[in-house]
Amino acid sequence: MTSSLPPLFLTALLMLVAYLLGSVSGSLVLGRMRGVDIRTLGSGNAGGTNALRTQGWKFALFAALIDVGKGVLATWFAQRWAPLGAPLSVTMHGYLAAGFAVVGHVWPLWHGFRGGKGAATLIGGLLVLWPWSIPLLLLVWGSVLVTTGYVGLSTVLAVASLPLWAWWSDAGPSRMWFAIGAALFIAFTHRSNLQRLRNGTESKFARARLLHRIHRRDRH
Repeated sequence: MTSSLPPLFLTALLMLVAYLLGSVSGSLVLGRMRGVDIRTLGSGNAGGTNALRTQGWKFALFAALIDVGKGVLATWFAQRWAPLGAPLSVTMHGYLAAGFAVVGHVWPLWHGFRGGKGAATLIGGLLVLWPWSIPLLLLVWGSVLVTTGYVGLSTVLAVASLPLWAWWSDAGPSRMWFAIGAALFIAFTHRSNLQRLRNGTESKFARARLLHRIHRRDRH
């Protein structure tokens, strides 16, 4: 897309827009409309799991749609308006914008820099940049969840599989570095979950432990 703005300035502007879009937290916006701040409830996190546990599935679903949607919008917008002839490619603009949107979700300007953990917004970016990776992520996420009941662990391992899929598909450097960065960042934002797992205090999503329930039923 042509523009009269200098390419580097336009790139910086697109990344700022991506961050500001990412800063619109679905659960916090909807919570404000309901008169609650879910950061004061449950685990104290603004993510989807806490929204589900404290506000119900409808609230969590709409919050997730907002968070995924802003990842889609930030990534699409950056690719649509990426300056031609810039040092960075159009695709690289998309990956950077997805990253800035995730950062905005975790440290949102509009909500005192206390947001969620970034997974839903990352999914939104991947829907634009790497859509075939979504079924693979969901497969890993669902398999770990029904086996262990740990949502945080499921998310970390699902995103950690991205570099493997990138290597297996012989992805280019941009996609590979994005996959590695996403895996490390999601592990970082879930560090408290991982620490509780190590300490044996992490909460399980009991309804998801399908294999455990089947095993118990077979024993009885």
